[in-house]
Amino acid sequence: MPFIEINTSTTGAEDAKINTAIKIFYRTYGRGSTKVLLIIGLAGTHDSWNPQIKGLTGTDVPNDHGNRNTVGNQIAAGDGEEASFEDGGGIEVCAFDNRGMGRSSAPTKKSEYTTKIMAQDAIALLDHLGWEKVHIFGHSMGGMIACKLAAIAPERVKSLAMLNVTGGGFQCCPKLDRQTFDIAVRFLKAKTPEQRASVDLDTHYSKEYLEEFVGFETRRAVLYREYVKGISATGMQTDYGFAGQVNACWTHKVTNKEIECLQSAGFLVSVIHGRQDVIAQIYYARKLAEKLYPVARMVDLHGGHLVSRERTEEVNQALLDLIRASETKMSPQDWTNLPKKNSWWMEERMSLITLKTEGGGSTVSTQPFLLERLHFFFLYLFGLILFMFEYLWNTFKSLKPARVGPSLT
Repeated sequence: MPFIEINTSTTGAEDAKINTAIKIFYRTYGRGSTKVLLIIGLAGTHDSWNPQIKGLTGTDVPNDHGNRNTVGNQIAAGDGEEASFEDGGGIEVCAFDNRGMGRSSAPTKKSEYTTKIMAQDAIALLDHLGWEKVHIFGHSMGGMIACKLAAIAPERVKSLAMLNVTGGGFQCCPKLDRQTFDIAVRFLKAKTPEQRASVDLDTHYSKEYLEEFVGFETRRAVLYREYVKGISATGMQTDYGFAGQVNACWTHKVTNKEIECLQSAGFLVSVIHGRQDVIAQIYYARKLAEKLYPVARMVDLHGGHLVSRERTEEVNQALLDLIRASETKMSPQDWTNLPKKNSWWMEERMSLITLKTEGGGSTVSTQPFLLERLHFFFLYLFGLILFMFEYLWNTFKSLKPARVGPSLT
């Protein structure tokens, strides 16, 4: 089995000295000069990327497999057409288990889990593979790690894709409704692969997708067996592995300096999100994409948190589009589908007039006159209050107290 040992004798992002050796499990797929690193999210393992691995390389058989059937440079983007990038080569993909999950080591201290430390794990893996510059794709927490990696080592990045991601911290809070509360309670109570599989399905996919029939049974029933088998094979995540990865999400932050670095680094960005995601709210993903204008493109799809599996063809096509645009050196202005940046108050105002269309997408109303009037009303009211305060203050200062002579005794 392919492992790398991470040198953890250096001081981490939170000044926590890490003295234990960390082993990271990884696998590579396909052959080609175009390299892609896939970083999975919280409580996920490398094989969660299987639909993208097969879509990008044409095979889901790892290179270390003894009876590997080489499918070479075939791209499963619909008709299995051959990859046609600038150098004419195929794609080689690497996927791995983050620390705290799967076959990788699980440190016991929460301080040993931050997106910066985990990004350094990924960089060490690239060094081990001898991959100098790659396309970085991350899902959920993996998207946060990918974002941090791109900010730490932008010279190693050809393009950046972040799926179902937020800016970390309070943005990790899901929608506060009955459904997410029920999911959270069931997740915390899950102690067996069967219980965990049941709650994972409601976390990862939209209700409509799970209720679709595949033959004579629902997709929920099919996926349930698949999930139970997968969780039983890798084992339940340890408590400290889960707590550590949660800590990485909560302490993650994309600074203004890092945003500026990503904007000026010279690579394109794709932010891909499911509109029915109950874990990572699409509002924050869109805000992150807007901050990265003009190098970012926003792709919102009908699907849940694991939109990469629910809408495999669309996601794979979006990733291939990003690779091709990067290989052909497309300009950011031609790549982005985001509106030009406005002042902060205009952005907030326009975000309030986003309306849902019949197809489930979103568009901005072309006649926001009611909001315009409301905006100017509040400006007028605020100005009136300031005027009244200034008038009363000046009146108060003009009232001079009467002088009183010394009293006679």
